[in-house]
Amino acid sequence: MEYIVIVVAVVVVLGIALAAFLIPRRRRGQVEAPPPRPGVDYQPGVGDDATAPAEAPHTPIADVQLPETLEEPVEPEVAPIERPEPAAGRLTRLRSRLARSQSSLGKGLLSLLSRERLDDETWEEIEDTLLTADLGVAPSQELVERLRTRARVEGIQSPEAARTLLREELLALVDPTLDRALRTERHVEDGRPAVVLVVGVNGTGKTTTVGKLARVLVAEDRDVVLGAADTFRAAAADQLTTWGDRVGVVTVRGPEGGDPASVAFDAVRAGIEQEADVVLVDTAGRLQTKVGLMDELGKVKRVIEKHGPVDEVLLVLDATTGQNGLVQARVFGEVVDVSGIVLTKLDGTAKGGIVVAVQRELGVPVKLVGLGEGPDDLAPFDPEAFVDGILGES
Repeated sequence: MEYIVIVVAVVVVLGIALAAFLIPRRRRGQVEAPPPRPGVDYQPGVGDDATAPAEAPHTPIADVQLPETLEEPVEPEVAPIERPEPAAGRLTRLRSRLARSQSSLGKGLLSLLSRERLDDETWEEIEDTLLTADLGVAPSQELVERLRTRARVEGIQSPEAARTLLREELLALVDPTLDRALRTERHVEDGRPAVVLVVGVNGTGKTTTVGKLARVLVAEDRDVVLGAADTFRAAAADQLTTWGDRVGVVTVRGPEGGDPASVAFDAVRAGIEQEADVVLVDTAGRLQTKVGLMDELGKVKRVIEKHGPVDEVLLVLDATTGQNGLVQARVFGEVVDVSGIVLTKLDGTAKGGIVVAVQRELGVPVKLVGLGEGPDDLAPFDPEAFVDGILGES
């Protein structure tokens, strides 16, 4: 019995010793920490970064402000439609610009006419001055002869008398009796819009003129449709569309390099469907030496006429080109029946005699003139305001 007790005691002692050996011993005074709570009492250990991660901000749920409604999508800003100024009397308001460019012509003529003795040499100088202003040979000779006759019969006693005489004769030469009205009235009998075909060579400001003319018509409360039949110049349709958008006018256009006649036809059809008052058709700037292109212009006109007659064919000429503009006018007049002239850049030249010369060449009046780069610098031609500009009366 005693032997059994001894064996049990030995087994217990050996078990306690074995357990002490297998279980790691803690260092004296060391207390095992509970698992760290993230973001609260984290302590970096061996191998960790020296700084603890930033504590996440804590906001009570009750304090969170939620938006009452979702934010509305922002609509793109639409440019406001412009309201052009009335065209009536516009040339009178722009006369100072005309006077600045043409005053050298008027002053030169007045100084010659105001001489005490008007001999043959003086009259030759007057004729040379008129020729320099691109008046043309026949009109210059005609004006000099009329001035000589009146000076001999009536006499020129003062500079004022010379000015009066010159003004009357220049006005007669420009011919205020010509019908310069634009035929832009809607056809009441069948509801067709008036159709205006705008032609001219490259560089004369043709597309810009169409855009400015649209502004003139919108200022008169006309409903306008634009036809971008210049399909060969890459920016022409975009340029015309921009002009139309500014005044709320629709532009009909086709693919780049497409058939101009087809675009013109569609523009007139759109004008009929929308019950517009006027359709303005821009065409490609054709060189007068390109026979094929000129023939194509004739085709555009013929295709438009399937809807009805073209009311106006306006030829745009650059006033600074002088006598070369007469060559252009002659060729275009042979292809389409030009009914009116638009002279652009008239404020940039002292050669105002081109007004008379081109009217004589085609037998049609100058109806519109461009006197600047502004959107409303296209004005109906006023003979009296034009002559006053030549004489330097701003």
